[in-house]
Amino acid sequence: MMADAIPRRVRATAAAMELLRRLRGMHGRLMLHQSGGCCDGSAPMCYPAGEFVIGDRDVLLGLLDLRLQVGELSETPPEPDDIAAVWISGPQFAAWQHTQLVLDVVPGRGSGFSLESPEGLRFLSRGRVFEPTELNALATVAAVTGESWERGERPAASIEPQVVAEAADACPVPGRAG
Repeated sequence: MMADAIPRRVRATAAAMELLRRLRGMHGRLMLHQSGGCCDGSAPMCYPAGEFVIGDRDVLLGLLDLRLQVGELSETPPEPDDIAAVWISGPQFAAWQHTQLVLDVVPGRGSGFSLESPEGLRFLSRGRVFEPTELNALATVAAVTGESWERGERPAASIEPQVVAEAADACPVPGRAG
């Protein structure tokens, strides 16, 4: 990573992006919220855009560009229909701020509230701890909250690819040759 490059707070596997594109075709624009527990555990929940009310203190982890494939970077901004915003509650962000969330998908039944539930798949959050240089870069930009989003603030741009082939590409397993 370049010294002043801002890492992404959220990335996604190719399988997760494919499922998001399929869900967008069925339900229109999408958003995700990293649940903090309660009835659905701590899972990424997928909703039609605007169906889940974002609080003033919720934090935007990033905007997934559904046009992108593994390793691609876009030279043009996505249309609103091509974006899936990924949010997390403020208190949960405080605990996870040192971690890059990697959105993945695995077989199983998703939450009853999340759009992937009937698909036989469920979204899963994986995490990768940021390197010290990445944390230093992230410290130079303010997190976008629900309140600042409403004022028009948007996340800092990143030159890091958004889509990885598999979660292991973003979250290496210790001791595994790669």
